[in-house]
Amino acid sequence: MIKTRFDEMEIDRIFADIDQSQLPGAAVGIAIGGVPVYRKGFGLANMELPTLLTPGMRMRIGSTTKHFACLAYMLLVEDGLAGLDDPIGKYVSGLSPVNGAATMRRLMGHTSGIRDLLSVTMSVHGVNRPVTDEQMLAYYETIDDADFEPGERWSYNNGAYMLLTAAIEKITAKPLDDVLRERIFTPVGMHQTMLRRWDSDFVPNSATLHFRGATGVFSKTHMGMEISGAGGMVSTMDDMLLWLRHMDAPTVGSSETWQRMIEPQMLNSGHSTNYGLGLMRETYRGAVVIHHAGGVMGGNSQMIKMPDAGLDISIGVNRADVSGVTLALKVIDACVEGLAPQPDKQEYAKRTGTFVSMADGRVIALSAADDMQMMSVDGGAPTPVSPDAEGTLHLPDAAAFLQQRLRLDGNSLIFSDFGNEDVLSEIETDSEAKLGDRAGAYRSEALDATFTLMEDSDGARGRMHGRHGWADYMLTPVTTDIWRIEQTVFAAVSGILTLATDGKSLTLDFGRMRHMGFVKV
Repeated sequence: MIKTRFDEMEIDRIFADIDQSQLPGAAVGIAIGGVPVYRKGFGLANMELPTLLTPGMRMRIGSTTKHFACLAYMLLVEDGLAGLDDPIGKYVSGLSPVNGAATMRRLMGHTSGIRDLLSVTMSVHGVNRPVTDEQMLAYYETIDDADFEPGERWSYNNGAYMLLTAAIEKITAKPLDDVLRERIFTPVGMHQTMLRRWDSDFVPNSATLHFRGATGVFSKTHMGMEISGAGGMVSTMDDMLLWLRHMDAPTVGSSETWQRMIEPQMLNSGHSTNYGLGLMRETYRGAVVIHHAGGVMGGNSQMIKMPDAGLDISIGVNRADVSGVTLALKVIDACVEGLAPQPDKQEYAKRTGTFVSMADGRVIALSAADDMQMMSVDGGAPTPVSPDAEGTLHLPDAAAFLQQRLRLDGNSLIFSDFGNEDVLSEIETDSEAKLGDRAGAYRSEALDATFTLMEDSDGARGRMHGRHGWADYMLTPVTTDIWRIEQTVFAAVSGILTLATDGKSLTLDFGRMRHMGFVKV
């Protein structure tokens, strides 16, 4: 039996590290039984002004936007104007067959398999180009392959929500901004909440995002592209508490709509994704939680409910080096009694090595840092993993929704991704490998992009030229054929480049974007 308790001083201690007035921080709203019990801000709203964050200040909530966009579409389903299993090609013309056939249900549930346009845009042009939704959606006219067959896997997909935005706007003949305001925000009383598509404009009562680079210095770096239904909303923590209370007894959307939004979708294998339509439903320490976080350059957010405890939490962060998801879990730990105990830490020998899948070329690197086992998948940033009692390595609670785990079997690694298992073999790395005569220009007609590989005494590097700009990369050899690539301006855009042994082609894997092919020209 779980029950809720509240100790203001204990909650204050959770935020003690960002309780200052020199750097950015976070705004927090906590409610029990729908009644706000904790409303505080920590740190500056803007490092250039002596203005402190408050729960009544607008902040980016990133991908928490997604379930609002899903609800907007589901209201059109209720009106008889749309169907949950309609193909997106019914509403958006000109899409290639593989993209046009994706259903609205699979798009909203991240199981469509189509390429993620945000990954495409960030990898081809970098993060600071002013690219519109319309320009990004044009890629779906020329991209004619997919990451996987519909329903075979779960892969987070912002491009799917750009298509969702376009469908809503086609059906209603209105901007998504107006649809959200008229049908959701105003009826609920969320008067400080809005869709803010660009970071380059001015919006009153708004906190500034603060990106923190590798040197630890904060900057105004932000995403240059348009962000709509995938993650464009700004809200206040006060408005978000209103919304969380509304979710207990919704007046916007039918009970059937909300059941569909919260009920997790299943893969073809029967494995649960824990993801419905823009909302995740899973367990934390044995209790059900409903949530969706949001990440942006220079900030992040978490919105989470624990229904059985009557606990609602909304946290907005305006700095890149603090996790709202981690803070929210600490609040749950402090406020809820009767949860399952945290598993005991297991002693284990750290493993290092690089492993490659013979089935699909996936690359996983294991390393050790600060007495933690770290895992990097397909050139991504190393993430800590820890073992359970059986020795299976798991992601931290804050990233558990990704459902990735691994176990070692001699010189092999068994990697599970949403129940899909793959065997990777350990390989010998070569840090002195050279590009040699495989340097040169490679072309992807589907992306209308050219990737030029160069090599000199300073090492290997690359430049991607696309329709709307370019991005520069550093290349680090794994083997002669496999290279880790990292964007010079925004290191979070990183992946694996695999060169064909004949030197005539290459493929790129950027996390969710798999096996984009380029041919040497």
